[in-house]
Amino acid sequence: MAKKRANGEGNIRKRSDGRWEARYTAGHDPVTGKQIFKNVLGKTQAEVKEKLAVKLAEVQKIDVVVSDKMCVADWMDTWLENFEKPNMRASTYETYEGNIRLHVNPGIGSLTMSKVTTLDLQKFFNRLLTDGRIERKESKNKPKGLSVKTVSNIRTMLYSAFEKAVAEHLILTNPVAGCKLPKREKQEMKTMPVADLGQFFAEAKASGKFEFYYVEFSTGLRRGELLGLKWEDVDYEKKTLTIRRQVIRVQGHIEEGPLKTKNAYRTVVIGDDVIDLLRDLHEREGNSSPYIFPSPNGGPQDPDSVLPMFKRILKRAGLQKLRFHDCRHTFCKIALANGVDFKTLSSMLGHYSVAFTLDVYGHVTDDMKRDAADKVSGVLKGAV
Repeated sequence: MAKKRANGEGNIRKRSDGRWEARYTAGHDPVTGKQIFKNVLGKTQAEVKEKLAVKLAEVQKIDVVVSDKMCVADWMDTWLENFEKPNMRASTYETYEGNIRLHVNPGIGSLTMSKVTTLDLQKFFNRLLTDGRIERKESKNKPKGLSVKTVSNIRTMLYSAFEKAVAEHLILTNPVAGCKLPKREKQEMKTMPVADLGQFFAEAKASGKFEFYYVEFSTGLRRGELLGLKWEDVDYEKKTLTIRRQVIRVQGHIEEGPLKTKNAYRTVVIGDDVIDLLRDLHEREGNSSPYIFPSPNGGPQDPDSVLPMFKRILKRAGLQKLRFHDCRHTFCKIALANGVDFKTLSSMLGHYSVAFTLDVYGHVTDDMKRDAADKVSGVLKGAV
């Protein structure tokens, strides 16, 4: 019986066309058991020896058979379902699954793991930036390309997937590592001017949403956290709200979910005005729902309904357009302007570090310093 050539063995010969060729065993077919041969070519014997050494080293480090047969689409599905899904939030899984299905698989899914290159991926990212938006009715008037932020998120996802492929001996190196994206432009933070709050609250009262927005501007909670508040989270004696959950939309279903990070689980101190407001609201509403701000049927409110409602109130009040998240920014600006330090603010917001809070809101204190300097100058000029 003929001896099977072991992985890593190779032989070199000179071909009739004058070039040198090295053949080596890349493995055995898992179904038939037959040897899988590959070759490298070169102009000289020395060149072929160098190429062969590289390929033999690769054979020792990666599963060539699987890498040659598995396409990117198969690996992304395997990676997401087996390695990531058990440890990620449902909303994150939904985002990843959508990006793979809508962008990755149509773009590079057919490439085999052994053949995909940094250039393939760079071209893929470039296409997403210029023409990656899926044709939908709601995106009719939007740019054809995806935002740098969205493409950056897809790049981060692919980097993790290919890094795991390296660990599983499917590929030698991570081809995503060499890809470059444009720098994300930092958007100017918008907040609601303090002078506009009275006008906004008046319209919120007329719309029956005053308590919802008063609590938001008093705490700076994330949208899902605010919707996830239950009456059991209110401590009237200690004057606190305990943030334990958020309301999210997953595959069309409204449900409770875990918070964004471990730091997001926190207890927020609230003022007497908020305590009184919540007590009055509870007395009016009774125990018809465990949620403080429920949907009409008593269940959790749809997160997607919050922004349209916010826009309507702003429009009726004749105020500038804002995102709902800008209410959180407004809370932070008011807090900093009234002496709250960054460490305390970071804890109230549920950020993972004070450094992150400083990075996001540091410019607010710069504005405050300018105002202070202008006030001092005004006093001195007046004295002169």
